[in-house]
Amino acid sequence: MAEAKGANTEQRSRTIERLEARAGEHACGGFLAALDDLQRTELFTTLIFDRLQRKMRTVEALRREAADNWNQTFYLLYFRTLGDRRNQEAYLELARRVPYRVVLRERRVPHAIEAMLFGASGLLDLYRNDEYTLNLRRNFEHLAAKYDIRPMKAAVWELAEIRPANHPVLRLAQAAEFFAQDEFVMDRTMACRSEEDVRRLFGIEAADYWRTHFVPAAESDSRPKRIGAFKANIIGINLVVVLQFAYGSFMANERLRDSALSLLERLPAEDNRYMRDWAAAGVRPRNAFESQALLQLATEYCPERRCAECPVGRRIAKSIPEMQ
Repeated sequence: MAEAKGANTEQRSRTIERLEARAGEHACGGFLAALDDLQRTELFTTLIFDRLQRKMRTVEALRREAADNWNQTFYLLYFRTLGDRRNQEAYLELARRVPYRVVLRERRVPHAIEAMLFGASGLLDLYRNDEYTLNLRRNFEHLAAKYDIRPMKAAVWELAEIRPANHPVLRLAQAAEFFAQDEFVMDRTMACRSEEDVRRLFGIEAADYWRTHFVPAAESDSRPKRIGAFKANIIGINLVVVLQFAYGSFMANERLRDSALSLLERLPAEDNRYMRDWAAAGVRPRNAFESQALLQLATEYCPERRCAECPVGRRIAKSIPEMQ
């Protein structure tokens, strides 16, 4: 009996070693692909809670920074989610320099939010002026003096090789319109229950000037500069779901936490290099719940070959039958 158990333990150790050796190729892909729906959901749920707990630490840090103000927390997280990863800190710094309380006070003044965001970002310094941007500059001078807003250096923004649709200038124009629409954006975020709800709330179009501009003073073909479905869904995953889950946890509201998980199941899976790697390993996520679980594996376990700690690796090792 002891010898059988020893052999079984050794076999499981060898299995983990083989998984670790090919962790970069997602050696567990075949196992995941062969699971039935119930087993797959069980494993992915463990990974989702793992991922949401990590993201909640970010929300908690922002909430402390916001002095327990959930509207400011939402505002900070919105800017953190708005652009590309390289500019995440720049967006956050901008949100700190132009806080939500100031945005609310000036919300009804045409182009005031836009003037504050562009002026404080420093980005207008990179482009020649036209009548529209000169007006933004003049408005910012007044608002900066009124609220003691100090502009950032334009050099903090990473602009090389960035897609026009994801350029910080365009994202800030869209953000200005988003926060000008009404003062209950966090409440509406908490009420999102479907992909359509998310797109309706966050698929905002920039002001008319940007129909013919991607950047200031350089005209382009006329087209609406709206946050598209792909970006809106990313906001749904990284802002709406995370904030619903975090706020639900803070308020001990299980219904809101459940709504966050249900929304993940209703949002489409991401399409990125991580998901393409998983597809090559035989696993295709059916929705954002599954793609976020796979992303947790790909970013938190596979790179460091943590197969012995990974829920999937442990399940594979456990599946080796006990020797009698």
